[in-house]
Amino acid sequence: MKLVCLSLLSLVASAAAFAPAPNSAKSATVRMSAEKVPCFPATPLGGEPVFIGENYWDKLTMEYGSAETGTYLQAAEIKHGRSAMVAVTGFAFHKLGLTLDHISPHEYLSVTQNIKFADLAAMTPLDAMRAVPAEGLVQMFCAIAAIEIYELTHGSGGIQTGERVAPGLQAGGLTGDLGWNPLSVKVTDRRRLSEIQNGRAAMFAICAWVAHDAIPGSVPLSLPWP
Repeated sequence: MKLVCLSLLSLVASAAAFAPAPNSAKSATVRMSAEKVPCFPATPLGGEPVFIGENYWDKLTMEYGSAETGTYLQAAEIKHGRSAMVAVTGFAFHKLGLTLDHISPHEYLSVTQNIKFADLAAMTPLDAMRAVPAEGLVQMFCAIAAIEIYELTHGSGGIQTGERVAPGLQAGGLTGDLGWNPLSVKVTDRRRLSEIQNGRAAMFAICAWVAHDAIPGSVPLSLPWP
């Protein structure tokens, strides 16, 4: 059921664009774009960090955009990586039999449409998603939209009022930091790198798993489930 998060978050994230800058700031932006914009993180290969795609990064942040463009691209990668990690977790739970028919005290997902959790557990994850009623998909969409609106409207620890343009729609406004850290975990570069690397791996994994289920024989590798 959680596979929908990957596609829905991708659609919502693509709507976050940069607000047009005033004329007085355009010249400053052009001057900034002439400087090389650093990118975090480079991929550690063989003990040394290797920046794969550096030429494209330089074009996007220097020739076609600015440092704020790079901030947006990094936030988009983090968001898609988090979505993919949620999708991978839901997919794996379904395949391994850790489904709601064994957890939920309720037998039915929808009484009115006679859909049981056990019925969904007997399907593949993709078929189970297709069987979820429209009301269930709307609930998931609303939950995701609430997170998106929170990110777009909050900054510096609270909701930003008196802004003509939402903070998340301003240049460089989206950073991937929701400001939610209930365990007060110290955010280090090592932890940031781990999250991004795990997100990248999850994006590859969910693409392969969905392709494996949707197109038989498309993945020439044996997976730990039928």
